[in-house]
Amino acid sequence: MEYSTGGQTAAGRYSQLQSTKSTFLREAKESSKLTIPSLIPESATGTRARIKTPFQALGARAVNSLSAKLLVALLPPGTPFFKLAIDSLALLKEGGGQEGLETEIDKGLRTIENALMDEIEISNDRVAMFEALKHLIVAGNVLLYLTDKGLKVYPLEKFVSKRDEVGNVLEIITKESVSPQALPLDFLNQIKKKDNYDEKTMDQELDIYTYIKRVNDDHIWYQECKGEKIPGTDGRSKVEVSPWILLRWVRIDGEDYGRGYVEEYRGDLISLESLTQAIIEGAAASAKVLFLVNPNGQTRAATLAKAPNGAVREGSAADISVMQVNKAGDFSIALQAMQRIEARLEYAFLMARSVQRDAERVTAAEVTMMANELENSLGGIYSILTQEFQLPYLKRRMHMLVRSGKAPKLPEKLVKPKIVTGVQGLGRGNDRNKLIEFIGTVSQALGPDIMRQYMNVDEAIKRLATSIGIDTANLVKTQEEIQNEMEAMQQQQLIQSLGPAALGSPLLDPKNNAQAQQLAEETNAEQEV
Repeated sequence: MEYSTGGQTAAGRYSQLQSTKSTFLREAKESSKLTIPSLIPESATGTRARIKTPFQALGARAVNSLSAKLLVALLPPGTPFFKLAIDSLALLKEGGGQEGLETEIDKGLRTIENALMDEIEISNDRVAMFEALKHLIVAGNVLLYLTDKGLKVYPLEKFVSKRDEVGNVLEIITKESVSPQALPLDFLNQIKKKDNYDEKTMDQELDIYTYIKRVNDDHIWYQECKGEKIPGTDGRSKVEVSPWILLRWVRIDGEDYGRGYVEEYRGDLISLESLTQAIIEGAAASAKVLFLVNPNGQTRAATLAKAPNGAVREGSAADISVMQVNKAGDFSIALQAMQRIEARLEYAFLMARSVQRDAERVTAAEVTMMANELENSLGGIYSILTQEFQLPYLKRRMHMLVRSGKAPKLPEKLVKPKIVTGVQGLGRGNDRNKLIEFIGTVSQALGPDIMRQYMNVDEAIKRLATSIGIDTANLVKTQEEIQNEMEAMQQQQLIQSLGPAALGSPLLDPKNNAQAQQLAEETNAEQEV
């Protein structure tokens, strides 16, 4: 495989790209201090270091709220965020176009969609993605690694990357620390032979570097430790189905890394932090009550301090005074400024709960409304995520489903995954709404009789069922079942009209149903006369 790093080891290349990342990492740590300090700690150590908690909690609430809204919109629970669309022109070229064929293919695709959604539902992807979104909002960058074992999240401090001038990812290098016991024994024996690598050194955790490089339309990767390539760690995949998905929040031309959303509102967060600290410390000072005793008076301080409540002691009330800080007016000004800042931040981070309900499942309409709110408020960031996360994630999940044998490989020319977002709605709900609107318009404009004359009711029912993911097998009657029921009804009418004499009549033969129906109608007319 083509693993050229310019004559450097993966560790050397990581150190070289680290200098470019340092500025972005520093900004990310500053944003983390004002929101969720544990997300990107100031100093990473092997043991849990004491993390300074900010005085205000709005920053953490804002990040968690926006992350939750993005998660529901990107990976809505119980609602497909995608559809497998048929290319009608390609289907015609392949010899398709028969009546009802596209609907039958769509029913099969719906089955694959359900299988894919089941895989997503039972995975830990939503849990990992929630953590990834918080990193994306705060740090502006996050790396995802999707395999059969689940979705793994790499924060900015654990990877470096290189992009070309249009933003395509060229290189990614991750850095992790693992126990020596996690490495192959033969490889451990190999690196022990190198100079300065004694038994004491080998008891410590080792740095593992994963080098990912784009070569034409492929991603290739391997792992390295102590400057040596680890056997059995080679990997290769097409870029469109690659397990490595690198995300960024705000894209700036010429930069290898993105900018976080928190960075744009750090000024308000800094002001809110200072005001909150001042009010908390001022309130603590105001709450402190001190009793002052005149040193030249008759009352002794010790007598006052040791006296229980309700006790009788000798002394003079004139010798005692109470000292308090009276700064309520100053606090009110600070509180007003805080409220204005909080209102701006709540608006910026979409903390108003007018769209999302407290429920385990949300409707397609709610997801669509939330997608619209995200799109309108975040200036297209949500649309970027649909292209840079949803589509690669979906293609990777489909690839894994086919590879496991749970779904057939779909022809790329005929079927393509489609992410439906924003105004258009999410999933197949938009198709359903359009179909219902069309049927209602035709019925209202031309009347139900004309509609039944020109519209294929059976096809309409199938398409409606497919649009909401319902399997029509044994639920909707087939044309054969409908025909049999009509024939049975005609025979029953004939028996009722002619009486017992009709039991042996050849008119009960299904082949003579038309004649039997005519005779029944004539008999009913004579009885009425």
